[in-house]
Amino acid sequence: MVPRHVALAVVIAALWGLNFVLIEVGLHDFPPLLFCALRFAVVALPAVFFIGPPRVAWRWVLAVGVVLGVVKFGLLFLGMHAGMPAGLSSLVLQGQAGFTALFAAGLLRERPAPLRMAGLGVAFVGIALAALDHGVHGPVGAFALVIAAAVAWGLANVLTRKAAPPDALRWMVWVSAVPPLPLLGLSLLVEGPSEDWAALRGITWGGAGVVLYVGLISTLFGFVAWSHLLSRYDASAVAPYSLLVPMFGMSSAALLLGERFSLTAGAATVLVVAGIGLGAVPATAWARFRTPLRRAAAPAAGRPARQG
Repeated sequence: MVPRHVALAVVIAALWGLNFVLIEVGLHDFPPLLFCALRFAVVALPAVFFIGPPRVAWRWVLAVGVVLGVVKFGLLFLGMHAGMPAGLSSLVLQGQAGFTALFAAGLLRERPAPLRMAGLGVAFVGIALAALDHGVHGPVGAFALVIAAAVAWGLANVLTRKAAPPDALRWMVWVSAVPPLPLLGLSLLVEGPSEDWAALRGITWGGAGVVLYVGLISTLFGFVAWSHLLSRYDASAVAPYSLLVPMFGMSSAALLLGERFSLTAGAATVLVVAGIGLGAVPATAWARFRTPLRRAAAPAAGRPARQG
């Protein structure tokens, strides 16, 4: 990757990491389901009236819109509202890589390489360690909601691969047009009209800025820019930069929100990042690394034993 695209990948990871902090801030101003509905509304409106059709079957737009927008982000916002810290959420949500591999194996009949399975195993050990650390200090139900969000994200990834959208901008706008109404209906049902109306009536410039950031900067710009990188380079060259997201998320949460960062959380972070990074190594690169080792080992194995 050329330096400007490396810089772009790092900027995207930083924006996505900071996004968790701003979600935490926004949840002080909005009920979680209403906040999530507003996030996607600012992405879809008014662009959906000018962007043109999505160029994929509508069933894929609806499926990804529900799974990604309503289920994944709805559960994430609910989990963070229930007490899941922003930094830890940015880490645990990376479990989507493992769930993506599982869904791909079950639905697409893909067989993950042994190295990827080993890496995902390491990552899941890290998530389990994070769960143990959070279980001592926070509500388990909130952690479970974010894990469920990671599962939904994994399924959405596989559905997106099946849809194979040719235009990332159109795809993101149309997918974002699906969640607002279902999320608003759920908010009215669960959170209540009075709470929703009070949040909208009392909206501040800060609250509006948070909605615009998580919608336009994190969702629209971040996704489209990431797709641009994926269209120019192999996924194996781009994907490792996503490992910076929990690093930026946890560091910004510690700096801006004062979240604690224990040794156990640090160990969990290392395991998750290392595991996902190991799983991102392409099989060809591993083969190139392993071949010289085999050649070096072969003569040693063929030498006769010394007679004593």
